[in-house]
Amino acid sequence: MFIPPKPVSDYPWYIRLFFWKQKKTYGKVLEPGMLWARSPSVFIGVALLYGALNRRKGRIDPALRSLVTVRVSQINHCEFCVDINATTLMKRGVSEEKVAHLAGWKDSDLFDVRERLALELTEAITYSDQDVTADLMDRLKMYFDEDTLAELCGLIAFQNMSSKYNAALDIPAQGFCQMPLVVINKENA
Repeated sequence: MFIPPKPVSDYPWYIRLFFWKQKKTYGKVLEPGMLWARSPSVFIGVALLYGALNRRKGRIDPALRSLVTVRVSQINHCEFCVDINATTLMKRGVSEEKVAHLAGWKDSDLFDVRERLALELTEAITYSDQDVTADLMDRLKMYFDEDTLAELCGLIAFQNMSSKYNAALDIPAQGFCQMPLVVINKENA
């Protein structure tokens, strides 16, 4: 990592409460959180936004949320994000086979039409040389209402920010997912 985390005791008490929750949930304090928390007000904003996007009763099915976050993480070469999000994806009932084919979803028959559209949107937002077209949005509206689409775009944008932050700081995987996940560059997709 380009910037090491500080000792947990060096963070303000209210940030350590978030760390306590992470340790309870994941078994350890997450390294990205410790780096975001170098700016406590930014950390709180990021944590609250993540919580709003990943709530249990969100508009987006939890498995679909995880498919999207893993795909963004693969594209942005974020080892930590692929690690933790792929683990979450499998905990949400998605098979190892489907997870293994996510990078090559266009060539797989394991993904239904809603998943394909969400992944197409994910790539249109994530790759800098693509745009979200009116045609894509029209096709998405056949399966998602406008409120859900707004939330889906927010989720994709958030995961782009998070995965680019973690990749820029070279935050490694923390050993959550034992399954190797292939990253396919756009040129190979």
